[in-house]
Amino acid sequence: MRILAFAASNSSISINQQLAAYAASLADDAEIEMLDIHDYEMPIYRHDREEESGIPQQAHDFLAKVGAADALIISFAEHNGIYTAAFKNLFDWCSRVGRDVWQEKPMVLLATSPGGRGGKGVLEFAIGHMPRFGGNLIGHLSVPSFGENFDTGAGKLIEDTLDIQLRGLIAKLTS
Repeated sequence: MRILAFAASNSSISINQQLAAYAASLADDAEIEMLDIHDYEMPIYRHDREEESGIPQQAHDFLAKVGAADALIISFAEHNGIYTAAFKNLFDWCSRVGRDVWQEKPMVLLATSPGGRGGKGVLEFAIGHMPRFGGNLIGHLSVPSFGENFDTGAGKLIEDTLDIQLRGLIAKLTS
């Protein structure tokens, strides 16, 4: 099984990238590709720009990565209760290629933040949004208070209940 994992974050030190990497590491016998959405930066989507220049190659490249995967793990950073601008722009360009951005791939959606809500706002939005664009949602998990529940040195969840829940989601994703 080939899993594509990434953070929908524009931070170079993303806690969501750390969570996505840990989640992916739980997939036994899977080939894991960790993606950085910075590799797919494009100008802000604008219809006039699309008419003038077409869809940037980065959107096609990202969609090819999704297409080559058997499953997806996405961990969302939350900016004002919603997607980061970087992820939203990537998604907007990709959706111009076709509505089936996630190509019916099974996916686990995650979110974390330093605060007690753990990115619940963006996660709730993503849960409702992803299936409308070809996401086959297997499950989701919010990790609150990242610094208290994740050991960054060891690169793993240290709160047992959350770790058990995440392991169950990854087992379901890979079965």
